[in-house]
Amino acid sequence: MTVYLLAGGLTLAALGGTAWHGLDDRGVALAFGVLVAVGELARWGGGEDREPAPLGAAGALAYALLGEDAGRATHHGVLQVVAVGVAGALVGCVPHVARGKGPSLDHMARRVLTVAFAAVCFQPLYNQGKLEEWFGDGAYYALLIAGLLALTALCDAVVAAAMAYARTGWPFGPLLRDELRAMLGIGSAVCATGAVMALAVAVAGLWALPVISLPLLLTQLAFRRYSAVKATYRQTIASLARATEIAGYTPHGHALRVAALSRAVGRDLGLSGPDLTVLEYAALMHDIGQLSLVDPVAEGATAALPTAQQRRIALLGGAVVRQTGVDAQVAVVVERQADPYREQPLTARIVRTANAYDEMAREEGPQGPLAALERLRLATGHDYQPEVVEALARVVTHMRGGPKGLG
Repeated sequence: MTVYLLAGGLTLAALGGTAWHGLDDRGVALAFGVLVAVGELARWGGGEDREPAPLGAAGALAYALLGEDAGRATHHGVLQVVAVGVAGALVGCVPHVARGKGPSLDHMARRVLTVAFAAVCFQPLYNQGKLEEWFGDGAYYALLIAGLLALTALCDAVVAAAMAYARTGWPFGPLLRDELRAMLGIGSAVCATGAVMALAVAVAGLWALPVISLPLLLTQLAFRRYSAVKATYRQTIASLARATEIAGYTPHGHALRVAALSRAVGRDLGLSGPDLTVLEYAALMHDIGQLSLVDPVAEGATAALPTAQQRRIALLGGAVVRQTGVDAQVAVVVERQADPYREQPLTARIVRTANAYDEMAREEGPQGPLAALERLRLATGHDYQPEVVEALARVVTHMRGGPKGLG
């Protein structure tokens, strides 16, 4: 909430101050405002992507770090930078909002704070002549721009992780690690393009903007295709996991529930990035070995089966997973489901616990969740890792309190 208030207050101050004092260098402000608007128009998806409008973000950052236009000094300040960025983003978002796919509040707040941070680091010192005095206008100045953008990217990652922590309660360290890892992808392209834009406009003028924008547009197209491939891949795995439901071996939605629980527990325990992906895929496919059974287990409740039968189902499931071309680590997690928990990798312990919880909660009636957690706690000496069970309890408590999502 504090982040939203800070971003909202800064936006109101920027728009109000700019309206009162007027625009400095109107042509430059208009050009960058149009660039940000075009970037927002070219956005993909809704508010779920870390940076769905990279061209808009790069344009706003470039304007925050702009000191000259074709050799002529500019005079816009921090508030005007924020105002132009917000105005351009709002104009570009109109068609998306009309279709119900506008940017999330988190995304807009992050954009405002990130651009303001870059402008505060650069504009006051530049307008006072300090940067030219300290760094000149050669290679050191270019390194300064790159360094400021790297610092701005770090600021954005910290803000994003803090917002995710406030929303979910997951450990801050892994959340920050996820954000920093994401910066190596589209984030690095945004920062590099912002730096090149600012430097190119300083030398060649505003005509450099459309030329510099083209590579990022192509990069955006490539990322869009990559995201589509990833989404299709996950949908394929989820469809394969539903085979046990369609065949009547497991209850409807069991695999998806176990996957959501496993991912949330993994985050609570500090997993991130590729480990979470392996965990989610393994949870989706953990029951695929049941297709080898002649007669389905009642309600698909494998946690109550004899250990030998559990191990047979797990090994057959792992063999099936290996045939799908999924990461071999996913097959290992599926194969190790019936092993003693002390011999399992953490991901296998999480899937095993989440699966048992979902099965037990269905058996216990209205008090199912609490009764299932109690049964799991009583079995921590032999079947389930205590730390995983307690993490599951925190996740379940959060869910019952009305979480905003498990992703």
